[in-house]
Amino acid sequence: MINDPLFWAVAIVAVLLTGISKGGLGGGVGGFGVPIMALAVAPPQAAAIMLPVLCIMDLTGFQAYWGKWNKRVMRVIVPAGLCGIVAGTLTFKSLNNDWIRVLLGLISLGFLAYNLMKKEGVERKQLSDGHGWFWGGISGFTSFVAHAGGPPLSVYMLVQRLDKTAFVATSLIFFGSMNYAKLIPYWWLDLFDTRNLLTSLALVPLGVAGTRLGVWLHTRINPKLFFRIVYAAFFLTGSKLLWDGVRGLLT
Repeated sequence: MINDPLFWAVAIVAVLLTGISKGGLGGGVGGFGVPIMALAVAPPQAAAIMLPVLCIMDLTGFQAYWGKWNKRVMRVIVPAGLCGIVAGTLTFKSLNNDWIRVLLGLISLGFLAYNLMKKEGVERKQLSDGHGWFWGGISGFTSFVAHAGGPPLSVYMLVQRLDKTAFVATSLIFFGSMNYAKLIPYWWLDLFDTRNLLTSLALVPLGVAGTRLGVWLHTRINPKLFFRIVYAAFFLTGSKLLWDGVRGLLT
């Protein structure tokens, strides 16, 4: 098991934030997990440690939101996400992690800017299934690389006129499906070793506690406050990813 104090300091924050996000905030801040852990370990190792924890957390979320997702949206984004995972598997060893961070940061901040600048009283149009395939595929790809598929997926999800519960349930089931689908390619890429798996096991209880806390918060947050939290998460996530990516490319 990893015994670096810095790692455990950042890992506790990362797993707790991810659990709360998955349990009640639609995954909005879940993309923080790998970038925060990457402050202490290499990004591929951070992703490998997070994946088993995410899979266990998903079970708690499945129990709370099973059957509450939007079927029409799921029929589009799940197969698109699986295609993104295949692309991530085939290109993983040749990817530059800093460019991925820059891309995710720009997507997050660009979408936030779009929402803040839109005119009052103008209703946003629902995006087509083609857009869903595009953003679902990008989400599957970025989810595979860094478990940070939330911003791309939400570009499509936040204009689908879903109520709060359907939004959270659809996001949670989608990312849960993607996480379990990633287990085999992660094993094939030799990302799971004894050290990483033991570290994941030690973090599981914290992740489950965070997810249950997120479920509790979900029932106590009104819709306007809920989406403000999602937008704030976009800003924080996008800024963090963009800063880390640019800094990495310049050093």
